[in-house]
Amino acid sequence: MADNENVVTLTDDNFQEEVLESDVPVLVDFWATWCGPCRQIAPIVSDLADEFEGRAKVGKVDVDNNPQTAQEYGVRSIPTLLFFHDGEVKEQLIGAVGKGQLSKKLSALTGQPA
Repeated sequence: MADNENVVTLTDDNFQEEVLESDVPVLVDFWATWCGPCRQIAPIVSDLADEFEGRAKVGKVDVDNNPQTAQEYGVRSIPTLLFFHDGEVKEQLIGAVGKGQLSKKLSALTGQPA
């Protein structure tokens, strides 16, 4: 998976600061290296990070390395995508979803068209 500097690596330690205290909407992708559907949507998540740069934040939580955060948000299946705004979960999608659906939800939170 290519590293994208616009995708924030989220951990149990930085989740509060990077997501809950963010002044822009945040899309959080809960994933794991062994998860096929997670790898399938990784390029989409990376593209969204570029497209929404400056308007929203996109981050990824490796559930194997950060079980506390995954447990706190009740993540049982991956990929799980949570949309945060003002420190609260506004939307949740589970499974490999299309770029259009993700973009539409993120656009709604930013108040700007995709």
